[in-house]
Amino acid sequence: MTPIAIHRVTTLELDVQPWSWPFATERGAEISAHFAGKQREKPQIWNGRILLARHPVFTAAGFRAGYFETDFASFLAWRDWGFPDRDIFNGFGMGALRCNDGAFVLGEMGQHTANAGRIYFPSGTPDLDDISEGAVDMAGSVAREVAEETGLSAADYCADPHWDCVVSGRSVAMIRILNVDTPGEALRARIEANLARQQEPELCAIHLVRDVGDLTAAMPRFVTAFIEAQFSPYPIYGD
Repeated sequence: MTPIAIHRVTTLELDVQPWSWPFATERGAEISAHFAGKQREKPQIWNGRILLARHPVFTAAGFRAGYFETDFASFLAWRDWGFPDRDIFNGFGMGALRCNDGAFVLGEMGQHTANAGRIYFPSGTPDLDDISEGAVDMAGSVAREVAEETGLSAADYCADPHWDCVVSGRSVAMIRILNVDTPGEALRARIEANLARQQEPELCAIHLVRDVGDLTAAMPRFVTAFIEAQFSPYPIYGD
């Protein structure tokens, strides 16, 4: 199992820098063929522009990294082929919706998505719409993903001041707790009603986690590690 580290920070410095990814250019033909096969399996996926990262640095109170633009096809191949370029990581934000009864709300990805069946918090690899003043606006990215996946706006929750950066392999999940003054079952019903109004929702089910006994194998390790830390009486942060 990949070792996990959780760093609690209050600042994110995520500058976007012009850079050409050698993996994407040198293996372009293989990447195109791989993506064509994925599209035959799931015609809804498309090759949009996204942001990946390199040069991660944790300080006493912050996290910084340099982001660069690439395409989804290159990211998918890099992920599916076991992360051949170890200098790159996927740094993304997650909104951990926490209800007033302590339940966390997670969504299950629909079968038409690239991560079908996986269960986690609203999230997404940042893209060009998340750039503000030359940097990735991770808070804005999280707010956008929460709105797209659940229908909740920033007026529906109160964000904690800190981020828990969960490092797992070639991923850094920047997770922020979003407190909702609603019980878990009521919020699940509200989100399910929103999904029912969508023609092709990204999520196919909503799950509540009230303690570690609700964790499942469909949840990525960075999600379960974060939740375990929230329910632990002695959470450990750092290396």
